[in-house]
Amino acid sequence: MVEQTTGGGSGGGLGTTAGRAPAPVAPARPARAVGEVSAERVKRIPTGLPEFDRVLGGGLVPGQVLLLAGEPGVGKSTLLLEVAQAFSAGAATSVAMGTLAPRTVLYVSGEESGEQIGVRAQRIGASSPRLLVADETDLEVVLGHIEASDPALVVVDSVQTLASGAIDGRSGGISQVTGVTQVLTAWAKRAGVPLLLIGQSTKENSVAGPRALEHLVDTVLTFEGDRHTPLRLLRATKNRFGPADEVACFEQRDSGLSPVVDPSQLFRAQRDVPVAGTCTTVSMEGRRPLIAELQALVAQSTTPQARRAVSGLDSARLAMLLAVTEKYGGVRLADRDVYVSTVAGLRITDPACDLAVTLAVHSAVHDRPLPAHVIALGEVALSGDIRPVRGLAPRVAEAARLGFTRILAPPLVDPGEVKVPAGVRLVEVPHLNHAFEIARRA
Repeated sequence: MVEQTTGGGSGGGLGTTAGRAPAPVAPARPARAVGEVSAERVKRIPTGLPEFDRVLGGGLVPGQVLLLAGEPGVGKSTLLLEVAQAFSAGAATSVAMGTLAPRTVLYVSGEESGEQIGVRAQRIGASSPRLLVADETDLEVVLGHIEASDPALVVVDSVQTLASGAIDGRSGGISQVTGVTQVLTAWAKRAGVPLLLIGQSTKENSVAGPRALEHLVDTVLTFEGDRHTPLRLLRATKNRFGPADEVACFEQRDSGLSPVVDPSQLFRAQRDVPVAGTCTTVSMEGRRPLIAELQALVAQSTTPQARRAVSGLDSARLAMLLAVTEKYGGVRLADRDVYVSTVAGLRITDPACDLAVTLAVHSAVHDRPLPAHVIALGEVALSGDIRPVRGLAPRVAEAARLGFTRILAPPLVDPGEVKVPAGVRLVEVPHLNHAFEIARRA
């Protein structure tokens, strides 16, 4: 046994090999001024699905590597199969390029056979002759398919199923997944072809899941939704070529995923007469304002410890709001069961919906409904103060568009920041006591 030291401290701080610093190499592209770099425009390739392109920032970029993450069964394969169909059929149009010609798309599946993909394609109407399907799990064979078909877009479903004998580790392990992704990413950058990867995520966020690949790709999209509801949300969590806070809504049907142009109608319960224990608010999902209805039910508890049940909201946040409501609303909740839920399975994390939660609970306790034309916006502090929220102007515009005429909102920092439409009254509510007083008079 001979001891050998690698990576000495010489070489001006650079890593060394066998005691020698790496020799400098002339760069192929010289460094440029930042003004010249930012002036270059990124060429966009529309896919044919407007909602998908909007989340990306206008379309795909040559050489872009995109990772679509989500739990199993949420509809990731269906979404990218529809993208592949629209892309290969030449359905995409743009002002600068006009109608695009059909292009070859290679759809590689390591989870399903070609026959299974064919059944799904027939169900959603994907029949383009330029949409090629290959069921393969060997990376080298996949690269052979790519070289033989010369595609303009490659879809891999899913990246965890591919493996290579030249990479150490078991199939689906962290070393295999990262190694396969690096090889495919290098090919996409070299060929200038967009690459769409599907990654399975788990509730435990295993190391072989998308979390281990986010730094290797250009764009990360998450596809989420409740299995008991047809609504699906596509979010951009990382995007080197566009905004990282866009959201698109889809509705899952037997014929595939249908874009939802006005998702606010899905989250709002339709009724003619107001019901006690409900309050409407506007939640910001990325840059898109969505109308949401909060529902609360308060009943006398039959157990020594009152029950708290929540759906679509954070349980810790709800516990805090119930405590604030009990203190400043003059109600007793310690011996009552409280159930709070959103409509249509919407998951809300926006603190601007706090005021609507407290008003819904207050309305349920007193069995006194709020008027149907009232909407509530504001973050509730532990002191009972109503704090300002971001994006108040688009929230007010969305509420006015759907016919709400009275908006309860925090005090305006700048009176000119919000343009209130005609026929709409904006009521500034500085404290929760003021909001409860308005609810009592309603």
